[in-house]
Amino acid sequence: MVKALADRLAEAFAEWTHQEARREWGYEPAPLAPEDLVEERYRGIRPAFGYPACPDHSEKGKLFTLLGATGAGLHLTENGAMLPAASVSGLYFAHPQARYFNVGRLGKDQVEEYARRKGESRSEAERWLRANLAYEPE
Repeated sequence: MVKALADRLAEAFAEWTHQEARREWGYEPAPLAPEDLVEERYRGIRPAFGYPACPDHSEKGKLFTLLGATGAGLHLTENGAMLPAASVSGLYFAHPQARYFNVGRLGKDQVEEYARRKGESRSEAERWLRANLAYEPE
């Protein structure tokens, strides 16, 4: 029960922080009604690594390094899960045309190009993108 409560509180705080950022940036002078939040009737998005718009968990390591997250007691497992488990991370984009999206199925050519740009092997990219592959890795 404590774990479930901690998870919900972490997500609620992330949503509140996103709302505060929109308010501070002048995009939302008053808090939105709960139904407006659910329907995402606000400017900007808060995508996170490991979710449909950013399926590659390995990018979370760069974010942790940039923010010095380990100094705050946060750590990543070898698979990119955050510890403590009731942790959230994400990116804020405030552009009025920013919308959530899903990365579809990726072909081998797309994964090869992605791996090349990241400077890693195709097999490493496939490891992190396995759920989005449109083919069976060798």
